[in-house]
Amino acid sequence: MSVEKEIDVRIHRSGTGYPGWYVGIAANPRKRLFEGHNVSERGGAWLYRDAGSELMAKSIEAIFMKKGCKGGPGGGNSPHHVYAYRMTRTTRGSQG
Repeated sequence: MSVEKEIDVRIHRSGTGYPGWYVGIAANPRKRLFEGHNVSERGGAWLYRDAGSELMAKSIEAIFMKKGCKGGPGGGNSPHHVYAYRMTRTTRGSQG
């Protein structure tokens, strides 16, 4: 399954739709999710995947932002991972 499809499936299964999710890119997605965005590792709805290249990661990020997900610039050096999480009152950076 493609990275894009995996994210789509996770969003649809969550029942919140695209506007309830944040999609970004990072070189270190675990650090970005759990430290940068304060996503709950145990109880939160999240995923990250290696997109294979920075260009592919940026392309996938742009697709989800066009679909209505929140997101923003950044990603660090060589951000080839795409990550997504369902936004909650405790997550940071969720205003896009």
